Amino acid sequence: MKIQEFSSLLEKVRESNPLVHNITNVVVTNFTANGLLAIGASPVMAYAHEEAADMAKIAGALVLNMGTLTEKEVKSMLIAGKSANQHGVPVIFDPVGVGATAYRTETAKRILEELDIAIIRGNAAEIANAAGQNSSIKGVDAVEAAGNTSELAESAAKELGAVTVITGKQDIVSDGRSIYAINNGHPLLTKVTGAGCLLTSIIGAFSAVEKDPVKAAVTSLVVYGSAAEIAAEKTGGKGPGTFQIEFLNSLYNLSAADVESYGSFEKMIG
Repeated sequence: MKIQEFSSLLEKVRESNPLVHNITNVVVTNFTANGLLAIGASPVMAYAHEEAADMAKIAGALVLNMGTLTEKEVKSMLIAGKSANQHGVPVIFDPVGVGATAYRTETAKRILEELDIAIIRGNAAEIANAAGQNSSIKGVDAVEAAGNTSELAESAAKELGAVTVITGKQDIVSDGRSIYAINNGHPLLTKVTGAGCLLTSIIGAFSAVEKDPVKAAVTSLVVYGSAAEIAAEKTGGKGPGTFQIEFLNSLYNLSAADVESYGSFEKMIG
């Protein structure tokens, strides 16, 4: 992969305006929709059992996020996910807070067993728990998982049969064979509720225009992290509220030259 390919994919998203079907949590819906619009995608949040399958089959990607779980939403996720699988639509899964409660862990396990997941994204603790490894988690917030993150991503990808994205100080992507490290981003992202959830949906937008899930994931992380760095530079020390607004502006205004200037990634293995 070359950095120029990432800027080309960004333009492809903007040109094709892919429909991204999100079944996400109530805390992040507005921010997710605005972030997808800013990057150039078309968001839809369709939760009703009566239309979840129909919406999923016409989408470019389906994003499932279990941040605020209810049994009704879980059923919608499964209905939409099975429809997406039948119609060749990539499914992106964000197992928010998995490991915090038995219900979350059981729900994540059910989704992973019943659906064909193309990409799973979470912090190290979430990915460890999703892959059957015990790791501490506080509510839906991360607690540092023990061990090597790249090794965790590789082993989880093999265990789960999905491209695995672990986000943190350094982001890692693995399909169980190759491993990529992405060094973009800014600490202020951790002070904005829904920043990780929006990233998962941005991965959905790039997955809608790129068949290689590893390339789609790495591109998303580079683009997202570059926009965050630019936003942080423009807002200085004003804080997360100002940063959040400028981050949306940066996603919207991000140019090919910005991606190629700020983008920082490396292939570690494979």
